Amino acid sequence: MSTPQTAAPPPTSTTPRRGVLPVVLVSLAVVVSAVPSLNVALPGLAQDTGADQTQLQWIVDAYALVFAGLLLPAGALGDRLGRKPVLIAGLALFAAGAFGAGAVDEPDAIIVLRGLSGVGAALVMPTTLSIITSSFPAAERGKAVGAWIGVAGAGAVFGLLTSGLLLEWFAWPSIFVFGGSLAALTLVAAVAVIPDSRDAAAPRIDAVSGVLSSLGLAGIVYGTIEGPHRGWTDAGTLTAFAVGVLAGALWLGWSLRTANPMLDPRLFRVRGFATGVLSITVQFFVFFGMVFVVLQYLQLILDYTALQAGLAMTPMGLVLGGLSRRAPHIVATIGRRRAAGIGLALMTAGVLVLARLDAGSSYWLVLAGLLPIGAGMALATTPATTSIVDSLPGHKQGVASAVNDAAREVGGTLGIAVLGSLLNDGYRQGVSDNAPAGLPPEAVHAAQESLAVSQTVAERLGAHGERLGQVAVDAFVDGYAVAYLVSAVLLALTAVAILALGPGRAANDS
Repeated sequence: MSTPQTAAPPPTSTTPRRGVLPVVLVSLAVVVSAVPSLNVALPGLAQDTGADQTQLQWIVDAYALVFAGLLLPAGALGDRLGRKPVLIAGLALFAAGAFGAGAVDEPDAIIVLRGLSGVGAALVMPTTLSIITSSFPAAERGKAVGAWIGVAGAGAVFGLLTSGLLLEWFAWPSIFVFGGSLAALTLVAAVAVIPDSRDAAAPRIDAVSGVLSSLGLAGIVYGTIEGPHRGWTDAGTLTAFAVGVLAGALWLGWSLRTANPMLDPRLFRVRGFATGVLSITVQFFVFFGMVFVVLQYLQLILDYTALQAGLAMTPMGLVLGGLSRRAPHIVATIGRRRAAGIGLALMTAGVLVLARLDAGSSYWLVLAGLLPIGAGMALATTPATTSIVDSLPGHKQGVASAVNDAAREVGGTLGIAVLGSLLNDGYRQGVSDNAPAGLPPEAVHAAQESLAVSQTVAERLGAHGERLGQVAVDAFVDGYAVAYLVSAVLLALTAVAILALGPGRAANDS
């Protein structure tokens, strides 16, 4: 294994590193908040642009699809070409896509520009973590990684809150303009303070592996996104999954045979790496799915505005961000395995609390579920991320960061699709089974589309409509509970696996 080489000597004082961390964290916040920040603006965007439901879905998902599909090759680019120039290029592409999307009013053009921002995000996210691991000495790295983890988790709440504030006074383009402006300002700061680092002796980028891994991730993510809408047995959905599985199998075969693979599949034999990837994937599966579902509960059941919903989620973000800074010390004291187990147990408890919500619940019960989820993520994500990055050598830190980020993004995308599908299936079935007799079939069918649509339909139907509205709320709550119970089971099983197989205090248990 070659010794990592850097383009510049490591910092000799803490002052440069203090400048590095804020820039890295703001860069991270820009890209991780881009999806949740847009969700609350979709009604106004649809009204102004005439976008249909499929186009709205792709305005959100084009970003996530490109983001997830390019993470691994983007991380490798940073290792070889230099982390600073790759970060700057990523921020520039993100800003260009955001400003462009805010300036057009054609849905298809917005979709393309969101994809451009996704390319930029894929360059930014793994580079931010690899800059930390290559710029900070071991004694300081844990706290810096903890801060990164806090922003990675709390970024969704930041996006919701800022969008809610913007939409109080401005229209939907303001969200794109804000994101683009923040990326542009961060780019200027990055030019000034970020040190460049690369491995001068790094092997050539494994282009075949990069293409296959991108196709594999893109196929799986595309199929997951389209499945709930097209149907899981639709030809397009099945084709996407087939492409993803085939590309994944070809990637595995290629990576096992080539001399310098972008990511060596044998790493999954290392307990720290394998359990770290499992833990990150499950955590963000539940977290992103939880945010997606609970926001609907807050806005459609408790009748919160977008700003109120963002404020309601803020305490979880504060706990996650605050405790993440202390998590490395806690992990060093009790060990990675115990910290991860406690964190996943706290998340399980929080999800079970949320599963108890009904139409008459107060915000205090919501808060009682959100706080342990935030605390649990802070404790569980730190040892998982540390285990992943410690499993690869210094000149592969971009790839290690990309694996961590890919697990996060793929887990989150799957969580929204799967938990959202469970919610929708339960909701539709509940409305179908319990709709009042005598209602026109078209009214029942319309009410099955969503709780928001059912409320509009109910307003036009008098006494029958009032009953239909209550049936729809009950069906939503029942579907919501199923989604969260499934999440709790998945978290509990993952906790058992981590406690049985995860590393303790050592970096590379095998």
